[in-house]
Parts: sequence; structure tokens; C-alpha cells
Amino acid sequence: MKLMRVCLVLLLVPMLSAQALRIDPQLEKLIREIGAAVNPDEALDFVLRVHENDRWFNFPKFHETAEYVQKTMNAIGLSKVELVETPADGVTQYGFWTMPLAWDVKQATLEIVEPAVSPEMRVLADYRQVPTSLVMWSGPTPPGGITAEVVELKSSAPEDIARVDMKGKIVFFTEVKNPNVRDSATIKLGEIKAALYKLGVAGIISDSTENPDLLDDHYWVNSYGDGGWGFTRMGSPMPAFSITPRQGTYLRNLLVRHGKVRVKAVVDGRLYSGSYPYATGLIEGSGSDEEVLELGHTTEPGANDNATGVASMLEAMAALNRMIETGKLKRPQRGIRVLAMPELYGSMHYVATNPERIKRTIGAICVDTGAGPYELSGTEYNFRMNPDVARSYQDALVMRVAESYYAYTGVRRRFPHWSPWGPGTDTFLSDPLIGIPNVAASGSAGVNVHHNSADTVDRVDRRSLRDVSSMLAVYLYYLASAGEAEIPWLAEITATRGYQNIVRAADPYLNRMAAADKPDSLGRELFAGLEKIAFSSDRDRDAILSTLRLAPSERREKIRASLDPLLNSVQRFADNQSERLSQAANLRAAELGASLPVKASAPQADPRRAEASRIIAKRKRIGSITFDDLPVEKRESWPAGAWDNLLQTALYWCDGKRNLAEVIRLTELELGPQNFDFIGYFKFLGRQGYVEILAAP
Repeated sequence: MKLMRVCLVLLLVPMLSAQALRIDPQLEKLIREIGAAVNPDEALDFVLRVHENDRWFNFPKFHETAEYVQKTMNAIGLSKVELVETPADGVTQYGFWTMPLAWDVKQATLEIVEPAVSPEMRVLADYRQVPTSLVMWSGPTPPGGITAEVVELKSSAPEDIARVDMKGKIVFFTEVKNPNVRDSATIKLGEIKAALYKLGVAGIISDSTENPDLLDDHYWVNSYGDGGWGFTRMGSPMPAFSITPRQGTYLRNLLVRHGKVRVKAVVDGRLYSGSYPYATGLIEGSGSDEEVLELGHTTEPGANDNATGVASMLEAMAALNRMIETGKLKRPQRGIRVLAMPELYGSMHYVATNPERIKRTIGAICVDTGAGPYELSGTEYNFRMNPDVARSYQDALVMRVAESYYAYTGVRRRFPHWSPWGPGTDTFLSDPLIGIPNVAASGSAGVNVHHNSADTVDRVDRRSLRDVSSMLAVYLYYLASAGEAEIPWLAEITATRGYQNIVRAADPYLNRMAAADKPDSLGRELFAGLEKIAFSSDRDRDAILSTLRLAPSERREKIRASLDPLLNSVQRFADNQSERLSQAANLRAAELGASLPVKASAPQADPRRAEASRIIAKRKRIGSITFDDLPVEKRESWPAGAWDNLLQTALYWCDGKRNLAEVIRLTELELGPQNFDFIGYFKFLGRQGYVEILAAP
């Protein structure tokens, strides 16, 4: 019987993925010509110049970066180049993101003064030597600094904090987890800092890091708001330092051996109302006022994160413009825009203040990436897809470009990867309230040096930089040039990806059925699997229909009809996979001696969610809900949604028409079952004015 099941699977499932990458004929000429025009040495120079400024991560240096990027955009021949000054006042909001205060620092040091220690261990932090040894938005000390005793914090629970005498002292801790904070990586330090500030603590030392193997490198801490990311007017100014894992171990042992350790902290800096600049420029289209957008963030200290991202965007634009100006490429019908801005704060400002341009933008790619050594694993490029609420033909296109490019280069061990949508960078333009398909490119330095002083220029590989610049240029140019003639091919590759998505949807349920040892579980797995297949089919047929944006409005109805055979093909494939699931359930039921046929059985309704069908949550603003304007004590232990995949996914499904029960169903079909009080969370959002709660008809 098991052999029969294997044969059935082989008969029903076509080979949907090739054993080797192949160059798509639609893209081969573009890849060959554009790849030859990309100059990796020029791109590496862009990396050096951006990194030299941004590694200091203070606002005067951010202005120097923006001015350099503006100058470079003009030099490579872009049109309508702008340098935009956004408010950095700690109050102004775009979406629900509160713009941070500007911050500057001239010097900062932290040194052990008691007991006497060896010279090589005395200085724990020196901003002029290693900028990341100072926490971004660190508060200043009085002139001349402060000398204070160090006390170690081993728990962030309020009752534990209350037991420790901390007033006037400098608190030292590693990673202190708070089980009530889903998004602890972003707001952990700031939330602890806010609590300590109220107790009169003089400063903070942290040896937290994402990679403890980097013993002598300083982790860059840039989340220092009291309950969010950037430092706003609500923030508590406190000096803060980031020391290395080796220094952390040394300081901890020193406290054990001597009982009392005193340090001197000096921070010559200021928090003030200023501006957060960004630059944008355009390769103009041949007639259409539509645009394609590439965006990536400046204002981070790493060479890989994100000087290489900015550099690859500039190099893609430089190569394309050279070829267009010399007649080697026809000018695309749409404009191609580059946007180099502070992460999220800059892109939120851009989206919020350019509504008409946003309406004319047909697609975007975010470039938040490293360009690591070819020889190291993990340095192949990964492309993040759109969320399921906004699946697009552009998911299939970016992967076809990447696969064809890697096939063309002939480096057999390098294959592009993809991952589902997730928050964490400027991938929010696919939010249905904005409506721009938004894929993202990311890479690695081969070693996890994320937000670390170890993210240096010597870890950047010009070959990886060439690859990402080339793939970006090909993708942008094809998308900017695509019109009615390209719709059939784009629809076909989207359907191919749809078939693959449907097989991926069915696969885990087939595996669980094969392993089932109780007949009653088969009906539940069958029901869940059929729902997932239907969901994926619906999403991918919408992705095929998204190609209609490329057609003239007066032709869309006719072209829509021409897509019916392909849409029906995807539906038939989904039906076949559903039948495959039913047959697998019956085969396993027969093996277990259960009655046939297996009937799909819906799970018992969760009584906690009964109210959800009577509620509609209507969104008020674009983007995620950060809570950075809401004090932690008023959050009733609800998580902020700034970086939360579950909360943002649910929010995107809220269209002002779906009731909350349907939002929950769609969210769980996208992400899997969730043990979360959606009703309580959305009611809280309603009470705080973040969404409008309506009664469902």
C-alpha cells in the first residue's frame, strides 16, 4: 500500500523545479548586456564613501552621506535629483511612526577606575576609536563625565529591579528577556532604560550581541526609545555603552572578585530638533508618468548593512543610464527611481508626502543587503516575496531574473533563494493601503556581523556586489519597460510559481497524513489541507491578474479574458492537488482499518473567537502600529506591531469590509495556527484610537 501511495504521488505531481538553473530566453540578452555594463570597482567606491560617513551614525554625518548620494546621483546622470529634509523633532508622525530626535556626539569614553586593571582592559568604550561602543541616541553626561559604581542587573522583572539599590549607579546587563514583549529585540533596551531612569540610574552598560563568537567586537544598539525604536520627545536621556563579549565577561568576573567596581563615563553629545535627510533621483521614462522604485536605507554603520545596499542601487542606476544615454538600451517607458533614505523613517515620509507619485509607482524592490565573500556559504542572494494579501507577478519575475542571472554566471554552487514576506525593513509598500508590489533583496557577509563593529569593508566582495547590482538593473529595466506584449510571459511564469506554491501548500498535510496513527486526525488534516490549497490557488490567480496593471486601461477587459485559460489551469491544478490529498487520506485510513472515504472535518470553533464575526477593524493610517507614542505602562501588556510579522499580517487583511473572524482565518492560512487574542488586541487598538472598530453587518 505504501508503494502504491508513492506511485500515486509521482503520477499526480509534475516536476515543477529544475535540477539546474537555466537562462530564460526572455532575459538572456538583457543579462548579458547589462551585466557587462556594471562596474564593480565603481560600486565598491560607493561603498567606501557611504561607509566612511555612516559608520559614525550621528546626524551631521547622515547629512554628509545624503549630500554625497545627491552629488553621486547627479554625477551618474540622473534627473530630478532631490535632497529632502524630513523633520527629526521627536514628535511628527508619518503613518504611526514618530520621527526621532536628531543626535550628535563629539566624543564618548567608558573606563574602569576602580580597582586598578591592566591598561588593555581599562578602556571599555571609546567612540572615536570604535563608534559602535556607544549606544545610538545615548544621553550626554555632565561636562567632565560621571564616576559611578557598577551594579549588575540579572532580571528585568519589576520586583527584582526594586530589590537592587541602583540610584546614582551604572547598571550592567547582557540580554534580559521580557516574556511580555513579543518584539523584545527592538524595544528591550529602551524599555529597561525607561524603568531604570525613573529610579535615578546614572547610565547603562550592555554586552548584548547577536553573535557572541565575535569576542572583541561591539554590537551596535540603535533601539533606544523608551518603548520603541528611535528616541522621541517621550524618551528618557541616559548615557549608554555597548561593550564586547570579552569585556562583558571580564567586567562580570571583576564584580565577583572585588565586589565593587567603579567606572568613569563621558559622553559629549546632544539630542536636539533637526532633520533626517534622504536623496532621490530618476532615470526618466520615454512617455509614461509611471515609475518603478528601488529603495534602501542609509544611516547605518555597517559596510554590508547597508553601504553595499546603497552602492548596488547607485551602480544599477549608473549602468542603466550609461547604456540608455549611449543608445545600447532603449529608454524604458516608465521612469526608474532610486530612493536612499533612513530605514522606515525616510520611506514612511516619502510614501506619506508623495501620494500622487505613489499611485503611479507600479513596483518596488527594497535593497537591504550585504555583499559577502563568494567562498562563504550564505552569501547567495535571497529575495523576499510580497505578503499573501498582495501576491504579485513581481514575485515570479524577480526569481526568474535571479535564477537566469546565476545560470548565466556559471558559478554552479550559487543559487538564489527566496523567503516569505516579513517585516524588518522597507518592505511595507505592499501594504494594501499603499498598493505597490514590494519585493526585497538581501545577502550576507558569510558571518553574522549584523549591527556589529565587525561589519567592515574588508568583508565586502566585489563579485557579490557586481551580482546584486546586475540583478537589480535587469529587474528594474525589465519592469520599467514591460507592457501589454510582456503580459503573456509574465502571466505564465506567475502560473508556474503558482503551481509550486500549491504543491508546497499540500506537502505538509501529506506528510502528517502519512505519519498519522489515529483515524480521526485524518479528517482534520484533510480539512486544513484543502483550505490551504484553496487559499494558495486564490492568491496565485490574483497574482496572475496583477499583470493587468501593465496594460492600457482601455485594453484590460479584453486582456483579462485572454488570461482565463491560465486562471482555469491553476484552478484545475489546485483541484488535482485537493484530490491527491483526499486519496492520500483514504490510503492511510485503509492502512489503519478505518472507514472510507475520509471526510474533511472542520476543527471545533474556538468560543473565544465567536465575537470576531461581529467586529470590523477599519485602519486609519498606512504601515504598522508602533506604539512609540504610547507609554509602556498604558499598553496593557499588548505588543507593539512595529516589527511583528503576525500583527502586521493581520492588519494588512483588515480592509474595512472583512469581519475580524475572516481576518483571523486569512492570517492563519498565511502563517499557520496562532495562539493569540486577536479580539482583545484589536479592541485595545480601537480604545487607543489606532483603528476604528465597527459593527459587522
